[in-house]
Amino acid sequence: MLKTRVMPCLLLRNAGLVKTVRFKNPAYIGDPINTVRIYNEKEVDELIFLDITATPEQRRPQFKLVAEIATECFMPFAYGGGIRSLEDVRMILSLGAEKVAVNTYAHESPVFVREVADAFGSQSVIVAIDVKRGMFGRPQVYTRCGRRAMGDDPVDYARRVEELGAGEILLTSIDRDGTFEGYDLELIGRVTAAVSIPVIACGGAGTMEDFGRAVKEGGASAVAAGSMVVYQGKDRGVLVNFPAKSELRRVLE
Repeated sequence: MLKTRVMPCLLLRNAGLVKTVRFKNPAYIGDPINTVRIYNEKEVDELIFLDITATPEQRRPQFKLVAEIATECFMPFAYGGGIRSLEDVRMILSLGAEKVAVNTYAHESPVFVREVADAFGSQSVIVAIDVKRGMFGRPQVYTRCGRRAMGDDPVDYARRVEELGAGEILLTSIDRDGTFEGYDLELIGRVTAAVSIPVIACGGAGTMEDFGRAVKEGGASAVAAGSMVVYQGKDRGVLVNFPAKSELRRVLE
């Protein structure tokens, strides 16, 4: 068993899987259930599903799809997108998800993070923090699938959600998303140094070595990947894949 979790971060658009580049131009990847079956065979540690249109379209989570995923999925998984109530969280967890990921609503209603942690335990709530660099490289938090700049420094915001009871942070670089250019190590390092809860690095993984750098140089507790585990390479031919345990051990241990 690897000490560092490595997990596909899968984006949902309606009932299909898509992949974005810098949070734009979602390209269809395939059926989420078939993809789960492949990852079962690959013995993946954990999965994250994020519905990227639920909040912009003001929709509730796709409970039927969560149930279908849970029926097929052998590994723990988290689900995010459109979650705005304790009833949403209760339903998702009761259907078989281990965790929920909250992004926009965590910023709009910070007390919600505390309510979820109090009701279901901190281990059940991930706060997803999406970050984009602006003029002079200053990073700031974005919500609504990267559409709304909030002005918060990600370090300050990460500290706040930890205090509210978040069990983990999913830290995604919008600038690196889908680029294969490697994680934003400076961003990861600043956030991991500021909090004591696990930080999952996301956005930009292109090689096995990127995983190792995120952990060893950035201090990430876990790493998530999108393009690298759904494409055959930078030409973006769809091929759902996952590195062998021996390859991961080489760069992570």
